[in-house]
Amino acid sequence: MTARLIDFQDACEARRWRAINDAVMGGVSRGGLHAENGIGVFGGETSLENNGGFASVRRDPEAFDLHEHPGLQLYVRGDGRRYQLRLYTDQLPQGAAYRASFQPSTGQWQRVALSWHAFEAMFRGRRLPEVPALDPSRITQVGLMIVDRQAGPFRLEVAWLDAC
Repeated sequence: MTARLIDFQDACEARRWRAINDAVMGGVSRGGLHAENGIGVFGGETSLENNGGFASVRRDPEAFDLHEHPGLQLYVRGDGRRYQLRLYTDQLPQGAAYRASFQPSTGQWQRVALSWHAFEAMFRGRRLPEVPALDPSRITQVGLMIVDRQAGPFRLEVAWLDAC
């Protein structure tokens, strides 16, 4: 049983996402999300200057009770770089997230399935020890991030996100 959570065919979807880049820590990377022909495009350029190196976007908060699903599935086309799907809950301190990494092939649409066990609690690039496992009934926000210690342009196309 799948449930469509995010679909960029919805003309309003891209407006629900906000950029949070390394400028918050003095970096100069830039990134954001916009729509192109019914596809969400997370793109920009990462820079390692000023100890930077990440770009991210977060969707407006929305409660997702997904306890009946074993995980999430994205339909994406990448550029060969490594990305993170980030999930925010009230289980972690503010700014911390559960993250799962994925690296889609260059230029090919593919489904990326992530079980709840693939998500680990992180805060500012460090794993949080001794925190509860992700509770899928408590997800309040979804985000995407690139933080692969490479400078240069990036582009991740996202068609949809499903609970699967």
